[in-house]
Amino acid sequence: MYFDELKLGMSVELEPAVIDKQKMLAFAKEYDNVPLHTDEEYAKSTFFGKLLAPGVMSFMVVWAKYLEVDFFGEELLAGKSTKIEWMKPVFAGDVLTGKAIITSLVRRSPKNGVAEVSFEVRNQNGDLVLTNVTEAIVKCKIS
Repeated sequence: MYFDELKLGMSVELEPAVIDKQKMLAFAKEYDNVPLHTDEEYAKSTFFGKLLAPGVMSFMVVWAKYLEVDFFGEELLAGKSTKIEWMKPVFAGDVLTGKAIITSLVRRSPKNGVAEVSFEVRNQNGDLVLTNVTEAIVKCKIS
């Protein structure tokens, strides 16, 4: 979708994303190799009592669901920024659902603009586990 076609408040509900334990461990071992994510015995001794999913992985499983319904499609020129905030821990087996909302639109030039998409992600209990704000540079229609 072109920048000119986007509207503030446009939103989409994302399909559920399940945190698969084996994928979680593989991701953690490669990208976030700390005991809280990779060592079950250590994790049992912590406040959480079990392994936590890496925060970035928790976001990425939801991002993958967003890309299935991406607002921008082929009109996306580039990502500009992203800010993730983690509110509650995510564990293996959790089911994450989210909503993506266009929260800002700023034209940069006749050729493109910056679209901000905000995400609220909840677990199967309805707890808010993370939020994200991503900015993307999107093509404008050229007449």
